[in-house]
Amino acid sequence: MDRLRIAVLGASGYTGADLVRLALTHPGVEIAALGANQKAGQSMESIWPHFAAAPGLPLLQRVEDIDFAGIDVVFGCLPHGASAALLAGLGAPRIIDLSADFRLRDAATYADWYGGPHPAPALLDAAVYGLSEFARARLPGARLVACPGCYPTAALLALLPLAEAGLIAPEGISIFALSGVSGAGRSLKEANLFCEAAEGAAAYALGHHRHMPEIEQELGTAFGRPLRVGFSPHLVPMNRGELETITVTLAAGARVADLRAALEARYAAEPFVQMLPAGVHPATRMVRGSNQCVLNVFADRVPGRALLVAAIDNLVKGSSGQAIQNLNLMAGLPETLGLEAAPLFP
Repeated sequence: MDRLRIAVLGASGYTGADLVRLALTHPGVEIAALGANQKAGQSMESIWPHFAAAPGLPLLQRVEDIDFAGIDVVFGCLPHGASAALLAGLGAPRIIDLSADFRLRDAATYADWYGGPHPAPALLDAAVYGLSEFARARLPGARLVACPGCYPTAALLALLPLAEAGLIAPEGISIFALSGVSGAGRSLKEANLFCEAAEGAAAYALGHHRHMPEIEQELGTAFGRPLRVGFSPHLVPMNRGELETITVTLAAGARVADLRAALEARYAAEPFVQMLPAGVHPATRMVRGSNQCVLNVFADRVPGRALLVAAIDNLVKGSSGQAIQNLNLMAGLPETLGLEAAPLFP
């Protein structure tokens, strides 16, 4: 197997480090360059001690010092804004971007939610929204793939099959989400200090989280009309993991059993999305450290409503693992390559 030479930009962050962790055991890739401007010149093991057992990784470089001529695929694990401005200037390499810069198809919507004009609007039409299970047919020819955010990944895996089947109404969708602290990134923030985050839970960005337009964009396409969703994110004191409980209104004539049947049928052959047996509640412990998503559906006590529950690891299926999955699909490799590890428990 010819190995793809990859560069990981933003390798000093949680997402970048987890991508390196997964790429180390991937037989189809070679880590050729690692970018991290503030840590340039340092080794990965000096800032990430768990890489001490993986000597030979390239030293971290300033991104502008990387020679991209010999790179096949670039993974952008940079903050929004910085990612698009840099990636727009690259030449031949194919790009898998893990920031928010290419997820929204409309530049004006991006400006509304991210506080400024899009850095590379000309590239938006070329970007493939990389929710792997729903983008499989478009990924092989893609040059630029926008990996979904972690919250949208879990929400859309639960909702899209039901929207496409006409089993739920577009009105009244409400997502209650819990995320581990790593979802906020590695930069120093007071709310993420141990004494601030431990032994408690807190809501944040209520009514205006930047993942809302992404969820609405993809669901609007499935429903064939614009819509608004309720989204309530919460920070909980765990390192990684994400759990979403989603309230939906059944379409006329639909039953909870129909929702279960549709989800089971849609994901029966999917390697990374599992419908749990009836009555089993998804939990983050079921997916920790893996590229898996576990789902289930329950009848709500309120007539005409149902509850969907989804759990993922925000750093793997919600970010770096999905990026590797997209790489496999882009390159014609087995989809599960490098992602076969079972979840960690306890």
